[in-house]
Amino acid sequence: MYTAQGKIKQSELLTQYMPLVRRQALTLQVRLPASIELDDLIQAGMVGLLEALGRFDAAQGATFATFASQRIRGAMMDELRTRDWLPRSVRRSARAVDDTVRRLEQQYGRPPEEGEIARELGMPLSEYQQLLNDTNSGQLLPFEALIADGCEPAGDEAHSRPFEQLLDEQQRQTLIEAIEALPEREKLLMALYYQEEMNLKEVGAVLGVTESRVSQLHSQAVSRLRARLHETN
Repeated sequence: MYTAQGKIKQSELLTQYMPLVRRQALTLQVRLPASIELDDLIQAGMVGLLEALGRFDAAQGATFATFASQRIRGAMMDELRTRDWLPRSVRRSARAVDDTVRRLEQQYGRPPEEGEIARELGMPLSEYQQLLNDTNSGQLLPFEALIADGCEPAGDEAHSRPFEQLLDEQQRQTLIEAIEALPEREKLLMALYYQEEMNLKEVGAVLGVTESRVSQLHSQAVSRLRARLHETN
């Protein structure tokens, strides 16, 4: 793996770790909107692998496998953050949902129900649920990207703060507490989707609801989490 000068043989490592790029891309793709092409993720991951090859320093103590895996995933996440899948009008509506959820939680001292959120927004329940479906198409991200986006201040130029700003212990604890405060079904959904890495269809089978309903519940859970996290910023 190393030359006499201690340099990594980059061509060997590139060949060795290319399958890792594809595996990570496949893992992400099954949890993303269909508009995200596998080749795009692989291309971004290859950029991350090349960066890892150029920056790795064995003296720092980490193995190259660990370092490369982090850089590959980070490059894919950066690619996802550059995408804007939602029209601006839908993003405004999503922020309105977040604000409404936060206001009602403060008013009731508990997570508001769907009907209560819809009434506060001045729309029929069916229209609110369709809004959840619309916004969810841009929210099926890996959890760290999703929550990092959600901690951005309101505004059209939001959704750019890197995940690293969430890594302090206080915010991690806040996130844990926000998840624990979710209604039981939404908490289970998030665990199945993000921890067990089930797709929406599989989650629906466990919960006994349609895939579309899972999408709605996921979007609503995200709004609740964003509302909680926003309060701490």
